[in-house]
Amino acid sequence: VELSCIIKSTVTTDPRIEWKKIRDGETSYVFFDNKMQGDFATRAEILSRTSLVIKNTTRMDTATYRCEVAAPSDTKTIDEINIQLTVQ
Repeated sequence: VELSCIIKSTVTTDPRIEWKKIRDGETSYVFFDNKMQGDFATRAEILSRTSLVIKNTTRMDTATYRCEVAAPSDTKTIDEINIQLTVQ
């Protein structure tokens, strides 16, 4: 599955992008400090700096995924989007 975090415009040349997984009220890192975290390290990757690709998805991947973008040089320094993923 591919989850996309679209950055429309930024003057920051290298914005910080983080992905988090929120499930049952608990938040965990998926992509942090420019690397995949936990079990995502072996089955996920970042494409084009903004899209999260999760391979071999299971029902355990059903959650809300939050993409957070920090661009300190921009007028809007931080933004986020939540994507609900449901694996049948």
